[in-house]
Amino acid sequence: MTKRACVIGYPVAHSRSPLIHGYWLREYKIDGEYVRHEVKPEDIDTFLKNFARGPFIGCNVTLPHKEAAARNVAKSTDVVRALGVANTLWLENDALHGDNTDVEGYLAHLDDTISGWDAKTRHAVVLGAGGAARAIVYGLKMRGVKTLTIVNRSRDRAEQLVKELKIAANIAGFDSLEALLPSTDLLVNTTSLGMSGQPSLEIDLKNLKAGAAVSDIVYVPLETALLGQARERGHPVVDGLGMLLHQAVPGFERWFGLRPKVTKELRDLIVADLLKGAAK
Repeated sequence: MTKRACVIGYPVAHSRSPLIHGYWLREYKIDGEYVRHEVKPEDIDTFLKNFARGPFIGCNVTLPHKEAAARNVAKSTDVVRALGVANTLWLENDALHGDNTDVEGYLAHLDDTISGWDAKTRHAVVLGAGGAARAIVYGLKMRGVKTLTIVNRSRDRAEQLVKELKIAANIAGFDSLEALLPSTDLLVNTTSLGMSGQPSLEIDLKNLKAGAAVSDIVYVPLETALLGQARERGHPVVDGLGMLLHQAVPGFERWFGLRPKVTKELRDLIVADLLKGAAK
């Protein structure tokens, strides 16, 4: 019988998850299907409570349903309990389970791009305090980063993130960023600044510590102005696309019973789709 999984959100037409999972289903010759399934916010609790009735064996969750997913699962991982959001759901003995694979996805992409980054990173500076920042800050702390600074326009929001995650971190405004750069080993942009259609991220990296890595979760465009500037200055760079690809791995394994690999062929497929969208 064909196993069916999906991505839920509102809207959901933009999701590239079907491209990713569809590639793996073909690559590994699995009798499965992965589709987009739009769920309105007012319907999400009912949809999840009735999930075990079918037709899906699991799903990815995108905005605005990640918090609803976390509160509707029968069993959740430590990451979900810490972050309060879930992006990957599956059924076990007719009970809905939840995980947040953004943490694993981000760390896997860092490992894949810059081998041994964690041993070299004593001080990480994270720009932003939204949902993506929560996952990344949590992941960096998991991997033993000693000093963490969250740079955000709203100090209250950054303080709330630190309090809810129960972690130790410094908090600063963007006006302090220039002074932080000489001691930074890893600079991470988790905001939407620099994304196509959004305001640019105005940062001068001239004072950034030599050898420091620069990471941007934005993947449209694939090379943001921040990454372009970092590359020109000789810093290792980590784009946002790898996080999207790697976070999909655990879900596929849960649903279809095989742990897939993130390959150059898969990346090229998604890049081609991104370029096609940009050309419209």
